[in-house]
Parts: sequence; structure tokens; C-alpha cells
Amino acid sequence: MRVFNGIDDVESAVGEHLGYSEWLPVTQERVDKFADATEDHQWIHIDPERAAQGPYGGTIAHGYLTLSLLPVLGAQVMRVDGVSMAVNYGSNKVRFPAPVKVGSSVRAGAEILTFERTAKGANLVVRYTIEIEGVSKPALVADTVRLLVA
Repeated sequence: MRVFNGIDDVESAVGEHLGYSEWLPVTQERVDKFADATEDHQWIHIDPERAAQGPYGGTIAHGYLTLSLLPVLGAQVMRVDGVSMAVNYGSNKVRFPAPVKVGSSVRAGAEILTFERTAKGANLVVRYTIEIEGVSKPALVADTVRLLVA
């Protein structure tokens, strides 16, 4: 994990790839709980028997479930100390190039794209790429914006 000591330390890392999180298994239980939380019960996510006959040969995680893993996976890659808070400010771009099959494992890599000082601190754009173990195409590429408050 890369630990930054304050906003100035983060600024010096623009353009760096910061490393990877641990692998996280994507279970049917996790997918089912996400379906319940979002009320998105599409069969491709929650019906293993029907999904076995579908285009992926089994159930797949919701794209937004994959996106929602960024806080837990990203926290294993980087941390910014010495700020009063760091908050999610949104995303500039999110893509889901490959489906995450239930039973697979994913991890996140992070790269700092841009850093812009603001009156209260800085806006930091981090590109997260969620990889699927054993699959060449990523599950997710997201350019996220984090507001660092001094």
C-alpha cells in the first residue's frame, strides 16, 4: 500500500502506478445482497440455473457492484494521511469492458492521473482498473475524483 503524508506528497505522485489490492472473491451471496440492496434482480445476476444457459455460462456481477468495490479495494492500494478528510467527488469516466463471473476474483490497480489544488485542498483523479483473475480484459476502468480537504 502506498501511504501519502499530506497533499504535497500526493501531488508528487502524478503519473505513478501505485500498485494493486489483494484479490477479492465475487460470490453469489455478494451478488444477491447487491441485487436486494438495489432492487436489480435481473436473472443474469441472481438465477444460476437460467444464467447457465445464457451468454456467460453462469451468473455475473452487476457492473455497479464491481464499481462499488472501489472503496474496499482502493483502500488497499493507497491512503492519504495528514488531511482532514478525503471524500468521493464523483467519476469522470466509468467503463465495464468485461463481465465478472460469479466465482471469480478481482483486484484493483490504481494510477494517479491528475492533481488540482483548490481553495480547500485538492482534487485528485485516480484511474482504477479492476482486473479479473485469469482474464486479459479488465472488468472496470474508472477515472474517479477524490476531494482532499487540508
